[in-house]
Amino acid sequence: MGRPRTPLLDRRRITATALELVDEQGEFSVPQIARRLGVQTGSVYHHVDGRDGIVELLRERVAEAIDVTTLDLRPWDTALESWARSYRAAFAAHPRAIPLLMINPVRAPRVLQQYERAVVLLRDAGFPVAEVMPVIGALENVVLGSALDLAAPTAMWEIGDAAATPHLAAALDAAGGDRADRAFDLALHGFLTHARARLARHTGSRTE
Repeated sequence: MGRPRTPLLDRRRITATALELVDEQGEFSVPQIARRLGVQTGSVYHHVDGRDGIVELLRERVAEAIDVTTLDLRPWDTALESWARSYRAAFAAHPRAIPLLMINPVRAPRVLQQYERAVVLLRDAGFPVAEVMPVIGALENVVLGSALDLAAPTAMWEIGDAAATPHLAAALDAAGGDRADRAFDLALHGFLTHARARLARHTGSRTE
């Protein structure tokens, strides 16, 4: 038999299959990927650097949807807000990937380059180097927490007896269907306000 015109296996197909599995069940295994692609498990390992390598391919795949050009905007807080919104949308599309990606160190070169641009943005704005990663980490807490919130059931609180929790029932009724978006806007606004205040204190006393 001649070789198939379309290869049965490559990194792109492995990544796509792993992401399908994660979207479905929140996890993947190399044997599962192999079965879904109709190949031997060992064949998968010929194309990737083990399970950790697949995780990094997943990270790159999800991060591809983040608009990195937002980090070229100025002023810095406009850039950071736009990046955060794009970042949230990318991960909200694959919320089950978030726990998997958050417990593995970031190694993917293209993702590291995105962080590099974010660091340069904050350093150019005047943030001390010791403040940069806490600022980025705090922003990611807001973004990823909100991405998970978007994937949660619309009715996250189920009240059997409204008379027992009348204030909660009234608050839920008043929240409306865009609760997650409004919560994200509030958290992002609070984060940026605090970051601006911290920057003002640092730049006002900076001697370097």
